[in-house]
Amino acid sequence: MTENEAGTALPADDVARVEKLREAYATLKAEVAKVIVGQDEVLDQLFIALFSRGHALLVGVPGLAKTLMISSLAKALDLSFNRIQFTPDLMPADVTGTIVLQENKTTGEREPAFLKGPIFANVILADEINRTPPKTQAAMLESMQEHQVTIAGDKYPLDEPFFVLATQNPIEQEGTYPLPEAQLDRFMFSIKVDYPSLDEEREILRRTTEDKSVEIQPVLQKQDIDDLQHIVRRVPIADQMMYYAMAITRATRLNNPDAPGFVKERLSWGAGPRASQYLVLGAKAKAILAGRFHVAAEDIKAIAHPVLRHRIITNYSASAEGITPDHIVDRLLETIDPNASPALADGKLPGVLK
Repeated sequence: MTENEAGTALPADDVARVEKLREAYATLKAEVAKVIVGQDEVLDQLFIALFSRGHALLVGVPGLAKTLMISSLAKALDLSFNRIQFTPDLMPADVTGTIVLQENKTTGEREPAFLKGPIFANVILADEINRTPPKTQAAMLESMQEHQVTIAGDKYPLDEPFFVLATQNPIEQEGTYPLPEAQLDRFMFSIKVDYPSLDEEREILRRTTEDKSVEIQPVLQKQDIDDLQHIVRRVPIADQMMYYAMAITRATRLNNPDAPGFVKERLSWGAGPRASQYLVLGAKAKAILAGRFHVAAEDIKAIAHPVLRHRIITNYSASAEGITPDHIVDRLLETIDPNASPALADGKLPGVLK
């Protein structure tokens, strides 16, 4: 048994699995680094989402190896991988599957049979998800939330673990269908994929212009991932840190009388309870990946941007001044005190603001 900061002992089996993950995590990143240069923060956030049983939205301009990164991650985790290229003419059945008539070789009669769509894999790359109409986008909702699809009244469970990674191109808006807020909220993280540094780009050029093939070796198996997803949820979290996560989320809501002035002036919509849930789950996963058995304020701060940036909406005034959701999150982290008392009084958050 190992004591964490909350004073709770973790089972010896969990401790052993966490130690295994610590050793495997460095190997995982090394395997992916065979084909992906840099992007350490992006990879960290992808692994945190995976071990939290969350989905992620990757936002970045074309050519930043988002597809290669995701397929490489699937190989390193020994998971099945399917890419769905979202286009304006894509139909829901092209994603989930459809009922077809097949001949029964025994009776000679034609019988209905379910033909599985590409959604039936462990890792799904929903490429340029904002290029397909809302009807097809909505076909992803049940899969992401319930890990199943329903066809003609019958439910078909998806393969576990199930992980959706969607990409969006932030510079092209013509011919796109922006994801509605309700669907954006289904993604645990919105991950920004930025340009490489000078040294990284030079290394990318060197690798991609050589006649050399690289094989990625699997590091973890499906059962390992399933075990670690359960362990993440069993990691205890102190009331102080639970309160801190909740305080960050509640401070984004305009109907909260204790919300900071800059929130009321710059936001038109705040984050819902799912943001608090993902702040806690993501912080637990980050702690585990660091080999710790407790959640610290730094864990919550580290994932606040990818959790919140797609859940808070800036108003026209903020947009006109170039103020983004990330700027708001920066100010929230500066303003909210992680050491404030966790005691709630009449539903308020006393002593939160510094």
